[in-house]
Amino acid sequence: MTDRTTPDGNRPHDLIGIGLGPFNLSLAALAHNIPGTPLTTAFYEQRPAFHWHPGLLIDGATLQVPFLADLTTLADPTSPWTFLNYLRTRDRLYPFYFAEQFHIHRAEYDAYCRWVSEQLPTTHFHHRIDTIRWNPDHAHFDVDYTRLHPDGETGTPGRSHTRNIALGVGTEPFIPEPLRPLADAPDTPVIHSADYLHHRDTLLGADHITVIGSGQSGAEIFLDLLRARPHGAEKIHWLARTQAFAPMEYSKLGLEHFTPDYTRYFHALPEHVRDALVPQQWQLHKGIDTDTIAAIHDELYRRTLHGGWPDTTLTPGVTVRTAGRRSDDSARIELHLEHIQQATRSRLTTDAVVLATGYRERPLDTLLTGIAPHLRRDSRGRPRIDTDFRLDLDPAITGNIYVQNAERHTHGVGAPDLGLAAWRSATILNNLTGTTPYRLPRRTAFTTFGLTPHPAPHIPGQHDPRTHAHHRPGHPAPHPPGTHV
Repeated sequence: MTDRTTPDGNRPHDLIGIGLGPFNLSLAALAHNIPGTPLTTAFYEQRPAFHWHPGLLIDGATLQVPFLADLTTLADPTSPWTFLNYLRTRDRLYPFYFAEQFHIHRAEYDAYCRWVSEQLPTTHFHHRIDTIRWNPDHAHFDVDYTRLHPDGETGTPGRSHTRNIALGVGTEPFIPEPLRPLADAPDTPVIHSADYLHHRDTLLGADHITVIGSGQSGAEIFLDLLRARPHGAEKIHWLARTQAFAPMEYSKLGLEHFTPDYTRYFHALPEHVRDALVPQQWQLHKGIDTDTIAAIHDELYRRTLHGGWPDTTLTPGVTVRTAGRRSDDSARIELHLEHIQQATRSRLTTDAVVLATGYRERPLDTLLTGIAPHLRRDSRGRPRIDTDFRLDLDPAITGNIYVQNAERHTHGVGAPDLGLAAWRSATILNNLTGTTPYRLPRRTAFTTFGLTPHPAPHIPGQHDPRTHAHHRPGHPAPHPPGTHV
């Protein structure tokens, strides 16, 4: 098929990435100087620079995955964008070697990713994506953006063209409905954990603090506040909806749920089985690191050494029914609580609330308004996503839209896991090129999930009866990757 150009006479990009969190940054890194198949790519991000959960870079907090779960290592250990090469460029390999740290600090991971984002020539910050449209006359996507001024004000509009798109818009803080009015109200000390460090001094100045949420963020924030409060006058409540402040599943065989083998197994399950399974697996990704639990207990125990108990209350199995300001015109906050097992209700008065209530996938429909009529959905209205992380589009659109961390309903609990980032990026690039620039393992787990054998990994360019072939039926083969003019 004749290679088509853009309306201005140029050739479209092979791939445009929207959003630059760790997952699309991994894709950008592996796509740069891809072995044997040069690609023209561009990755756009609205923010002025890469920052990874800056409100949660608490001193001493570490990743919950080993440093090998960087942007590229598990797909290509020889990449120039590995964490070890980052250390080498900083002359820090020997200090890291002697530190013997398998789980690095979050602040160091943040700095590493920022280094990659600043070195790659294909990353473009200060770019807000406005619309995505399919251009049937030229068989590519039109991507309209606004180049923002450094102060964040609206700047110059622009347009790029691409045959393929990778959506990496990430997640957004989740605020439970009963607490949303307070969280949205100005000058009200009800903040999401994503903004914790920005408000830490204000929180520590409050007489009484309540932390809501039983995951790792809630535990780290509770511990940080506890360590900063005076003995005997801590005045901290920690509430959770789960039945216990439970440890995260971190056994070696349990971790095999975060392998490509399990991802393929989960994808092949019926939709209703997948939907029932995900909530049952909360301890795989919503529990607390055992070292953090131990540190909390040690700190609480230390405060009993001279008699008495710390002024803290840790209560699981509790939901917040409603919340609001006290009716006596004070600035205090009143939480109406219900204990699930006891079927009892109570009220808690506090001065500040930290919502460690997690994140939710950002809806894709906002960006895909122009594509919506061509998007195929499941029985609950969610996008259907194939094994190669492509949205299921009707044949009117011959380009591919890949998604990153928006596919938990189709690919399971590993979707937001950093340890699968490089494998997913390599899978996308193998699919996009129709070749295997990255050789991926056929087996990754000792566990055999299910009584029937796992489907073998799809080899790009060959027909695969389990899913679409490399190109959707009836679609022309893509234009060969080439140099953008």
